[in-house]
Amino acid sequence: MQFLKTAFWVILAVAIALFCKANNRPVDIKIWGDIVWETRIWFPIVLAFLLGALPIWIIGRARIWSLRRRLDSSERALANMAATSAPPPSPIGALPDAAPVPPSFPSDLPPATAGNA
Repeated sequence: MQFLKTAFWVILAVAIALFCKANNRPVDIKIWGDIVWETRIWFPIVLAFLLGALPIWIIGRARIWSLRRRLDSSERALANMAATSAPPPSPIGALPDAAPVPPSFPSDLPPATAGNA
């Protein structure tokens, strides 16, 4: 994934460099009244692109920050829930630590006779 990210930025930098080389003629931009800005034509275009991308970049960083905070709080809540929950059940076949279970039939009952049934 890091390779793709690096490749994207390299391709973007090469494209901007080629654009700047192809559009390197000087221009005069009248800003206000008698104020004139003498620059190469590529500079205001790249500057406008970066200023237009700035709000989207800020919104994206704020969203990542917000999602990361929500994920961290969810992970803390899950860790707290796991720490306060009951211990895991014993494996199948393990004997419990409690006292043995008494027999299900009491032994003081009289034996059944064949005539009472």
